[in-house]
Amino acid sequence: MTSTATRTGSPGGTESPPADSRSGLAGLLDLPAAAVRGIARSAAKTPGRLSVIAVGLVLLSLLTGLVGTIVIGDRKDTINDLIDHREPLAAASQQVYRSLSDADATAASAFLSIGTEPPELRQRYDTDIAQAGAALAKAASDSAGVDDAAAQVAVLSQQLPVYTGVVETARANNRLGYPAGGAYLREASELMRSKILPAAQDLYRIDTERLAEEQDDATAVPWFTTLLVLALVAALVVTQVYLTRRTNRVLNIGLVVATGAVVLALLWGAVAVVVQGVLVGNGADDGSKQVDQLVRARIAALQARTDETLTLVARGEGGAYEKDFMVLASALAKTDGTGGLLGEAKDMTAGQDSAAHVEAAIKDAKAWFAAHGEVRKRDDTGDYNGAVTLAIDPKAEGSAAAAFTRLDGNLVAAIDVGRQAFLDATRGADRALTLLAPGFAVLAVVAAAGVTMGIRERLREYR
Repeated sequence: MTSTATRTGSPGGTESPPADSRSGLAGLLDLPAAAVRGIARSAAKTPGRLSVIAVGLVLLSLLTGLVGTIVIGDRKDTINDLIDHREPLAAASQQVYRSLSDADATAASAFLSIGTEPPELRQRYDTDIAQAGAALAKAASDSAGVDDAAAQVAVLSQQLPVYTGVVETARANNRLGYPAGGAYLREASELMRSKILPAAQDLYRIDTERLAEEQDDATAVPWFTTLLVLALVAALVVTQVYLTRRTNRVLNIGLVVATGAVVLALLWGAVAVVVQGVLVGNGADDGSKQVDQLVRARIAALQARTDETLTLVARGEGGAYEKDFMVLASALAKTDGTGGLLGEAKDMTAGQDSAAHVEAAIKDAKAWFAAHGEVRKRDDTGDYNGAVTLAIDPKAEGSAAAAFTRLDGNLVAAIDVGRQAFLDATRGADRALTLLAPGFAVLAVVAAAGVTMGIRERLREYR
């Protein structure tokens, strides 16, 4: 008689799995903890500890290289964006503001001309309107996503055709000898001052602030990357001290190479970033900030010039325009030409290439204010034609037109010098970062390779 023996608790002779085994989701969740336990067991002995140190240093080297390369690349992109995109857009919004102010002043001057409207003034007005339209289109291309900028672009796009239409109506009435022409011109100028120029000013302010923000970004200290590099240097030094104590060897060639690569990356990056930051700062101080100051001075001058001519257009009813002229003249250079926007510009440009133009502009402003005083004197004493001639004829001796034209020309020249200073300094900042991003990445890989070789030599001694 035969019998079959079976293990207790195992139906069919099948052995039950150990009670503490895990499978499925529980096993997956236990993997990180198991890995940590395995690393801890391995690190209890010197070979395992060295392996853990090597892996940590290699990962830290590669992470530092990756972060540094990305940060440096982003900074270089920011600088290129300043040159190729942000500054030209700020210049475009400035052109909108300037061209519209000049168009208003030119329209008023042309309206005062006795007889046929001078072709040169008509051409200047048309050029101003065309330049404003082209610059507005360029500025509008970057307004998407910026609600405030888009709102200003909408106001300008809607109101500019209205302004030009009213100016044409004023001209048509003036050619026919109708007195309503002056009223239409004042209506057009009021529209320009109350809606169009404020919108242009806000658009210019927005683009200028965005330019300044990008300049600040380009000069910010890359703290995270700096801390990573310093942490890597410290970890390499500590590792070499540890190996020296464990092996009685003063130097580990692989770790020395790794440390040298990281120190080189740190020094190269520090010098390049400092030089780049200084140059971007110079581009702001000697370039864009000066340009902003000079643009505001030029706009004030253009608006004052409009007031000067509209006072004559109003024929005895231009007290409000004369009052506004005095306010703008004081803001531009005080009544004696020693302060205001031009005085601040003089301080900002001291020792710069644009200083001579600013000095000349201050002298021109003094001459203009003196000529304006003579214009008002003739007008107030009944010599209206003499006042008009002195106001708008650039060939008349001591005329306001000639002094204003010189002032405007010197301000334009100073603005051009400031823009060039910005471009030169910012391009220099871009060159300072040349090859730094790929160089940083290569040095990080060299550091990782040095760590690998250095630790591997020590591990071989335990086999």
